[in-house]
Amino acid sequence: MLFISNYHTTFTISKSWLNSFKKISISSNLLIVLSCAYVALVLNAPFLLKAASVITSSDDYSLLFLLSVPVFLLSLFIFINSFMAIGYLLKPVLIMTVFVSSIIFYAISNYGIVFDYTMVQNAIETDSTEALSYLNIYLISFLILFGVLPSLLIYWAPIRQLSIGQNILSRLWLIGLCLLVIVPIVGSFYVNYAAVGRNNSDLITYVTPYKLLDSSVKFVKRSYFSPHRDFQLLDTTPSLSDSTGATKVTVLVLGETARAQNFSLNGYATPTNQYTQAKEVMSFSNVASCGTATAVSVPCMFSRLDRRSYDQQTADSQQNVLDIIQLAGSDVLWIDNNNGSCKGVCARVKSIELSPEIKNQFCDGEYCVDEALLSPLGDKLDHLTHHNTLIVLHMMGSHGPTYFRRFPQNKRPFTPDCQRSDIQNCTQQELINTYDNTIVYTDYVLSKIIEKLTLLEQTKDIETSMLYISDHGESLGEKGVYLHGLPYAFAPSEQTHVPMIYWQGSAMLDKNPACIKSMTAQSISHDNLFDTLLGITSVKSSTYNASMDVLAQCPILGVLANTEFENNQMDIL
Repeated sequence: MLFISNYHTTFTISKSWLNSFKKISISSNLLIVLSCAYVALVLNAPFLLKAASVITSSDDYSLLFLLSVPVFLLSLFIFINSFMAIGYLLKPVLIMTVFVSSIIFYAISNYGIVFDYTMVQNAIETDSTEALSYLNIYLISFLILFGVLPSLLIYWAPIRQLSIGQNILSRLWLIGLCLLVIVPIVGSFYVNYAAVGRNNSDLITYVTPYKLLDSSVKFVKRSYFSPHRDFQLLDTTPSLSDSTGATKVTVLVLGETARAQNFSLNGYATPTNQYTQAKEVMSFSNVASCGTATAVSVPCMFSRLDRRSYDQQTADSQQNVLDIIQLAGSDVLWIDNNNGSCKGVCARVKSIELSPEIKNQFCDGEYCVDEALLSPLGDKLDHLTHHNTLIVLHMMGSHGPTYFRRFPQNKRPFTPDCQRSDIQNCTQQELINTYDNTIVYTDYVLSKIIEKLTLLEQTKDIETSMLYISDHGESLGEKGVYLHGLPYAFAPSEQTHVPMIYWQGSAMLDKNPACIKSMTAQSISHDNLFDTLLGITSVKSSTYNASMDVLAQCPILGVLANTEFENNQMDIL
């Protein structure tokens, strides 16, 4: 009874407080000022702290300039919302601004994620299963506190009714007041703002939520309102040229979110490559990615464009390396365990998408661990139809934040690990252990692929090879940054330094293993994949650049077929 009485009292007080709040009448201008103050001074705390750190790093910084930053930011936010939050749009605009800002605030504060163009693209192309992997009680509580409750206060706030003329005059007064603050600040500290912005271009990406809005507008414009481009054939007559005359099978394994520094093949102290180490693989230890997110890296690495010239629309409207290899006469198959996310690369080749909805020993209804790729791979190897075959396996790999779901629970050698999605609340060692478990499991799957190729070589006298490369890396809390997707210009090496592993069977007669091993420390990137893949599959193409083929310098038979082709082309010219 006491509990019921206390509950009734609490409910009565809350109801009374809410009724009292509703009786308070405020102007629309005051609601804009209060909402903007919350967004600018609370939800933009990461930006303000980063700006303060940059400014105070200079010995002769101006204290007035430092103090002007939050004042300028607040005045700018009020100025912008004075034009957007008008009439019936007043509360919807403010609520949307607050709630979206709370989501960005969570992402920046907990993962170090910023919403530039690439991140917007990555978020829009993310499927529902991947998006739900970020959902946890910590996120829900955070959004209720910083997003839902302030939004409800805006919704409940009673607005004083004024005539149209009074509303216009009061809003002009607010705009004028903002200009009286903004103009003197810009006039007095323009040089300071320009210098800080020029030397710290990443700062603008932390401004919430307007950087997100700017990036979203650019994405929509480029994706839906750009002029149509005709599909371009880079090479209409590629062909196969294998001087050994042998049947050839190449398996390209496209990794996900694996970073090179956690591979013991590259010197990492933890034994994460215990399975492939005995398979005589060659690990290239100095490989840079094309991007920091799948949406950019995957189409870029298969494109003829390099990282600096990469443009999604251009890449989508021309042949990629898989198109050229297929046109040359190779049987190309893409097998996907990454939510069907080939990012358009496999649009014109045969593909198989694993369905995690079918529950079995490898799939739980939402995700499949990467051993699920072995069955369709085995089926394909048992039913080869062409003299030359390329099979691409797209892994789920080390995709976060639910790293613990990327490997079977009986294959987690490193404990204690982080069995949750709010990874920022795990200890650093738990997080690293979980991530390392994903690398060990990837290594295990690679060893099984090699075993299948070895068996194929022994039983059917077929030349086989495997190339593994990850799309991008991952941050695991270094300097407060988690996951991936930071703008490439200031992304840490953890997100851009990726692993690449090459293995070839004993019947492979056109590559010198000792030579390849001697080159594994050379500096290469995703830009080399296009030509390296053409070389491995023995495809002659006018698009081929021997200097970009990582393996072209290591022939056994004297001169590679593609090099012969290139020399012939030079003779013709």
